[in-house]
Amino acid sequence: MIFDVEKLTNREISIAAEKNMPTSEEWTKRLGLAREEIVPMGRLARLNYHRIISRIGKNSNGKYVNISGMTPTRFGEGKTTTAIGLMQGLNSLGKNVGGCLRQASSGPTMNMKGTSVGAGNALLIPMEELSMGLTGDLDRLTHAHNLGMVALTARLQHECNYSDKELLRRSGQPRLNIDVKRIEFKWVIDLCAQALRKVELEMKGLRVDSGFEISPSSELMSILSISTSLGDLRKRIGNITLAYGKNGKPITTSDLQVDGAMCAWMLNTINPTLCCTSDYLPCLIHSGPFANIALGQSSVIGDILGLKLFDYHVTESGFGSEIGFEKFWNVKSRLSGLQPDACVLTATIRALKEHGEETLTKQGISGPKKQKNRDLTLIEQGLPNLLHHVAIIRKSGLDPVVCLNRFFSDTEEEIKFFRRTLKSYGISCAVSNHWARGGEGATEFAEKVVSATERKSAFKFLYPRSQKIRSKIKTIATQIYGAKGVKFSSKALARLSQLESNRAFEDFELVMVKTPLSLSDDHTKKGVPTEWTLFVNDVLVFTGARFICPVAGDINLMPGTSSSPAFRNIDVEVEAQRVTGII
Repeated sequence: MIFDVEKLTNREISIAAEKNMPTSEEWTKRLGLAREEIVPMGRLARLNYHRIISRIGKNSNGKYVNISGMTPTRFGEGKTTTAIGLMQGLNSLGKNVGGCLRQASSGPTMNMKGTSVGAGNALLIPMEELSMGLTGDLDRLTHAHNLGMVALTARLQHECNYSDKELLRRSGQPRLNIDVKRIEFKWVIDLCAQALRKVELEMKGLRVDSGFEISPSSELMSILSISTSLGDLRKRIGNITLAYGKNGKPITTSDLQVDGAMCAWMLNTINPTLCCTSDYLPCLIHSGPFANIALGQSSVIGDILGLKLFDYHVTESGFGSEIGFEKFWNVKSRLSGLQPDACVLTATIRALKEHGEETLTKQGISGPKKQKNRDLTLIEQGLPNLLHHVAIIRKSGLDPVVCLNRFFSDTEEEIKFFRRTLKSYGISCAVSNHWARGGEGATEFAEKVVSATERKSAFKFLYPRSQKIRSKIKTIATQIYGAKGVKFSSKALARLSQLESNRAFEDFELVMVKTPLSLSDDHTKKGVPTEWTLFVNDVLVFTGARFICPVAGDINLMPGTSSSPAFRNIDVEVEAQRVTGII
């Protein structure tokens, strides 16, 4: 059924579609699952990963399609909507299709960007649950993470209070001599709370600098994203470094004997949640967002399941291709061993115009005064950003399909100009109207993707894992972002020197932390910035996930809430007992 997007809000479409949403029993039959392989949870269900894979793990994989995008505006350009639209388009071609997308964070949902469930007729349901915690993965992760901090700060207090002999008698553990100046962990909360970025912990006779970060940036989310089994998850949690001792040795969750309890909180998160599109196509939800400050990918486990269950499996990477796809390409794919058959690059007229406006301003040109001609000029001036992202994806050996995610405000002249221009560059492109027409509006798009998956892939990594850390950073900065070089703070240099001299870190993956609103490390620079140098001010180390995370520019792992947040419009319909106002 196609809903009237001019009359109905996303929430109204979701409510209407939910009336016929498949039950857990119906999903069991549709997906060919055994009863014990699906775990009902109210209107939703989890898929029991280990049971399903033990039965169908040797089946051949379906086609693997990744959705990426150009540099977005602050509102996002609809990669999730495009991923859903592609599933719907493939279904309209008679394909067995599903996907795995990331769970929405309460931070953006309650802030400015809104939730991550698509829009219009390319919508995930049930929207309320998807926007308000789903089946509890982020809540469980937050509890697990903060339990690690509780264990660390309690131990710190006890070491301050007691003598060596009394400490051993009470805890059964010798003194760890925690260095309060080298505490790696912070607290997390799944909200945008700038007031909590820096806090001071006061305990008897002790003051410790600390702070909060947003839950999806937790190392536990990275671990959940890349784990391939519960055993893998358990092992990685035990290797998380919480702090360092005064002797320089790492103090891990296993040293504090909190790793088992943390994993207990995470136990059910290993199983993806099964949701569906507004036209009832299956879609798994697993792991979290924020490719700017985290991995920002749907999970390896979700992809393993999807590739066994569906002939076409669609996944997405956060933000633009320079951060989201780069991590999918060089981190997730390397760790999972799964190689994509095709990649989609999402574009919008809105984003092209924003980049074009900035380009004209820099050149000191006002552009044509007639609005029609001005719009086309803005698109033309914004195209270098899109072309840069095409070039990034081509470095992986994939030739992307560019999907213009059509907005209601886009004119026929603009769309024709877009098609004509990309054709002149030899770029495969499709205009998709999935927002307004669902699968019917995405058939051209789906046909282009099917063709792309049938071409022989020459997928290759950007750099070898053995390459030195600083050399990897420079490779990404110059070949992906377009920087002329890299500059490091003294703090970052000291950390990198320690890491490069220790063979234990040789096989750690590189996960960059950078603004998503520019190819550069400065969010105000649109288009394709030139003559700039990437500045790395810090380096984070995740010993459980085995990630080295250079932090570029002034990005923060705790976003702030805007002056006009979405939570002002969210309320409860008392009689209907449901949430209203979610965007």
